[in-house]
Amino acid sequence: MKKLSVGAALVALAFAANSAVAADLVIPKTKVSLEKCLVAATKAKPGTVVKVEMKLEKKVPVYEFDIEAADGKAWDVECNALSGKVTEIEQEVKSAEDPLFKAKMKVSEADARKTALEAHPGEITEVEYEIEEDGAATYEFDIVGKDGKEIKVEVDATSGKIVESHSEIYQIGKE
Repeated sequence: MKKLSVGAALVALAFAANSAVAADLVIPKTKVSLEKCLVAATKAKPGTVVKVEMKLEKKVPVYEFDIEAADGKAWDVECNALSGKVTEIEQEVKSAEDPLFKAKMKVSEADARKTALEAHPGEITEVEYEIEEDGAATYEFDIVGKDGKEIKVEVDATSGKIVESHSEIYQIGKE
């Protein structure tokens, strides 16, 4: 447990040192520590955590851990910061050309980008290609709006519809 406490402290230091942190940043109240969610996430998908995000999904604070497994697969594991329960596990693939993604893709990335930006104008700063738990393929766009706030928008690669969008509070780790 001591190792996790040190890890959590390092995450807090990285967060505090991040020059991109806005002075008006409001961290939502949680009932479960980052450390407890970290344990739950790595139990669900063992590996190395390379990024953690806090976001709001329907006003519920959620930690999302990007985990690189020993077999080379990449996972996004979400943990509800009120209950401590893992709520979603998605596999990240490197591109839309990955066979798992391509098998479901009927909507181009360009069209998905257009849909996301029409709903949430701004600049796309990151794109992830994800395989949902039910096998669906989605594009996930990080969009920074004119107000400087970031929103995450998931567009279904089969239907082209927005399936999810939520505010990102902070991110620590690599893109």
